[in-house]
Amino acid sequence: MRATAEKNEQVANMVFASIYPHYLKRIEKNGRTKEELDQVIQWFTGFGQNALQELIDQKASFRMFFQKAKIHSNAHLIKGVVCGYRIEEIEDEFLVYKQCRRMEKLIDELAKGRKMEKILRTEKY
Repeated sequence: MRATAEKNEQVANMVFASIYPHYLKRIEKNGRTKEELDQVIQWFTGFGQNALQELIDQKASFRMFFQKAKIHSNAHLIKGVVCGYRIEEIEDEFLVYKQCRRMEKLIDELAKGRKMEKILRTEKY
């Protein structure tokens, strides 16, 4: 599937706080913890726990969420398919959508039991 401007805008306007409980429910159902979820999100976005909670409390949109984020320098290593979209094929013009799918890929890996050191990608030298 291909990302579109409409899809990007739809995701950009979604409230992060309304989706976070779904992330949490999914990973807890598979034996993972809220702390692990927050660790993954914090690695990806650069937010501390207080900043993350503040964005949840403010009901920040995904647009605002990613505008404030300092995306990890290894985010480009997040590849694969999420919800039918191959992350590395999503055009940079749909950046909010791409960042959302990257974060969802990390959360998906967490839910599937992948080891944290594999989820939090590092460059191989």
